[in-house]
Amino acid sequence: MNTTPQNTRAARALSAEDTSVRLQAALAVGSNPDPELLETLIDRCAVEPDFFVRDMLSWALIRLPAEVTLPRIRRELGSERTQARSQALHLLSKIGDRSTWAWITRDMLHDADNQVARTAWRVAAMLVPEGEKEDLADELVKQLGRGDRGVQLSLSRALVDLGDVIEPALAEAAERPDPAVAAHARATEMLRQDPEAGFDAAIEEAERVNTLGPERAAAAAAAAAAAAAAAVAAVDTESSEAAESSEADGSSEAARC
Repeated sequence: MNTTPQNTRAARALSAEDTSVRLQAALAVGSNPDPELLETLIDRCAVEPDFFVRDMLSWALIRLPAEVTLPRIRRELGSERTQARSQALHLLSKIGDRSTWAWITRDMLHDADNQVARTAWRVAAMLVPEGEKEDLADELVKQLGRGDRGVQLSLSRALVDLGDVIEPALAEAAERPDPAVAAHARATEMLRQDPEAGFDAAIEEAERVNTLGPERAAAAAAAAAAAAAAAVAAVDTESSEAAESSEADGSSEAARC
């Protein structure tokens, strides 16, 4: 309960119509943490439309003692509101208490709302104990091919964060008859091997492999590399011949002089 006039004013400001007022109110609350505002902050996280205000609300919440916030966050994980569930998972990632790993259920990993699922994937990959990474990888692989590019990239990053344990699951998924699943699995494996590779390029390459088959794709890649090397060699030859011709012309002119 907000028992002081100051907390009452803060609660009103956090629900003000003006975004800048809500942002300043969240900053003020976080600068002077008060557990009596826990419920107000949690409630606002569930409905706040502005990303930057939500981020400031999250900061204000993690400024409170973890033993105060975690039990309330756990209850929020079961909320019927998708934003409430997503923000609760996000808070778990901010707090980073590995004992909360057990709170992340399979239902969360498969949530129908993409934002909730994406947040669950990220938090699970962050908090999972070493001995349970393989099981988590098997669970996440079931989501391959889901959603648009952003959703798929989030899943690939979560899988890559688990390390080499994902390799067998990805290899199996890459052979599935669903082309979207197979391409996503191959692209994720490419990112695992080269984290600096672009996701779009990895997806395009994976789709090409799916279309041509691994052997034909490898042959096509080798042919393209050979053609590129030949083109470079031709350019180098032309440049060398041009340089020699220029030197010869210069020598002849010097001789005439």
